[in-house]
Amino acid sequence: MWQDSGYAYAKASWIIGKSFLGKRISLLAGIHTLSELDRLIFPDRHRELPGRELLVDMERRINQRAVRQILSVVNSYSHPPKLLVRMIKGFEYSDLKECLMFIAAGKEDKPEIYDIGRFKSISFNNYPDITSMLKKTEFDFLLSEELKSIEAGTELANPAWASIDISAIESKLDYRFYNGLIESLAQLSDEDREAAFRLIADEISLRNCVWALRLRTYFQKTEIETAKYLMDLKLPGGINRISNFYQKKASLAAEAKVSLDFPLDMRLPWRGWRWDRFLNSENSISAKYSPAQAMVTWSVDPRHFQNAASQYLYQLAFHNFHSAPVSVGAIYCFIKLKLFEEDLLTSVAEGLSLGMDSSAIFRLLEIS
Repeated sequence: MWQDSGYAYAKASWIIGKSFLGKRISLLAGIHTLSELDRLIFPDRHRELPGRELLVDMERRINQRAVRQILSVVNSYSHPPKLLVRMIKGFEYSDLKECLMFIAAGKEDKPEIYDIGRFKSISFNNYPDITSMLKKTEFDFLLSEELKSIEAGTELANPAWASIDISAIESKLDYRFYNGLIESLAQLSDEDREAAFRLIADEISLRNCVWALRLRTYFQKTEIETAKYLMDLKLPGGINRISNFYQKKASLAAEAKVSLDFPLDMRLPWRGWRWDRFLNSENSISAKYSPAQAMVTWSVDPRHFQNAASQYLYQLAFHNFHSAPVSVGAIYCFIKLKLFEEDLLTSVAEGLSLGMDSSAIFRLLEIS
């Protein structure tokens, strides 16, 4: 595997060097139109299309390029490690969530599907027949649980879809995906998992916190209701070099559960919380109010927290990719970096299509 990892890392390094990451992110700062962005990203394959059509087409090409580059690196392994295969399967998890939302909304045409080649298992061509799509896949457990009221051939307009809790399904899929990542860590050597374990653990913890903030803020869920949606996952025993924090805190939902006791409209009680630094500060409203008033009028901003957390995970992945070369963990970080770039480029494209300039988009995404 060492030789495979060396070849994969060399290829990944070349791709990262050409990507809009690190210092090259600044190249996006001077972009003002979709056409400019298209020419920057695809200098040899840019398109001359009207605004909305160009946005949809560009997002499709950005997504396809990310998947293609990730597959090219993972396929460098004669037998790809389970951790990396699981990351590729993440595209299928994402596509399934999107399809379920489309079906529940009564949409006849399926969404854009990632082409993950030999790693795919869902029969997306059978959309919108969810039974035929999921049968004999790792996702068919849904057919006997959340989707048991949906029979084969059920039409989109069938009232049965109105009773399906898509959010509950998304939570269960997230749990299974991340649990699979954790299980795959135990199959690697200390050297191969060193660059990945902290990134995975922090991502799960932060994802739980984002869910908690969003559910409480946007959907007015109670603390008890919110707790049901959290991924109560634990890192396996016997993994060396796990930080003291994760040795003491058994559950990766611990910080999210702690946050459930904090008020959404007062900043002070959040002080000392582990992920406190990703919360919006009082500074954004201090110009209108005195410091004392700002403390009272403050309210949590889940979008700000999510963007700040995303930047932290990006920086961690970038650091770990370079600090642990020629390892499976480094290739895991490469995949995370390409996913970050994909999100960044599509966010910039969407912002430009709305008339925003790149500097405003960067501020919105907490990119400095």
